[in-house]
Amino acid sequence: MRTLVVGGAALLVELDSADEVAALHAELLRRRDAGELGPVRDLVPAARTVLLDGVQDPAALAARIARWRVPPLAATQGPQVTVPVRYDGPDLVEVARVWGVAPREVPGIVAATEFRVAFCGFAPGFGYLTGLPERFHVPRRATPRTAVPAGSLALAGEYAGVYPRSSPGGWQLIGSTDAVLWDPRREPAALFAPGVRVRFTAEEGGGRG
Repeated sequence: MRTLVVGGAALLVELDSADEVAALHAELLRRRDAGELGPVRDLVPAARTVLLDGVQDPAALAARIARWRVPPLAATQGPQVTVPVRYDGPDLVEVARVWGVAPREVPGIVAATEFRVAFCGFAPGFGYLTGLPERFHVPRRATPRTAVPAGSLALAGEYAGVYPRSSPGGWQLIGSTDAVLWDPRREPAALFAPGVRVRFTAEEGGGRG
């Protein structure tokens, strides 16, 4: 763990893995809710960092965090959402080929995986989901698409994600959902927030042979 004071009111904590980021983020939330953290406006996890913004004394907080014993994140820790998916993506066959399985097996592999939102970015409501075993990691497309439909379930590297709106993208598209990922009239606006556990269920008739 490495802590860096950023400006006069922020602290950046660098970590070695996504698991360490998730554990520290959960611990920070717990301590904030318990009134043990002090004034902090925002907690923003990323791939290997957590940013604490709106901190009264970043250097003092950095010294405190360095003394913490942060427990590993429990598998059942955090809220869970279930998202129904139609496995109709244009890259489903290619992903199945990379995995060494038949396309009809992909929905079961995804359904058996509990994902967790590691961090958000790229577009409002887009969550980077971890949880797929390494053998199911897939490369990005060699040529990105200029427009990916909203609701597309996609894979790239170690991450899964659902496009909250139509946008360019180079991830492998395996399915689609009608779930609303971002709604500013909803509280919270994002369906996927850091720490949320996600399960994808296959809609009937949504797979390919």
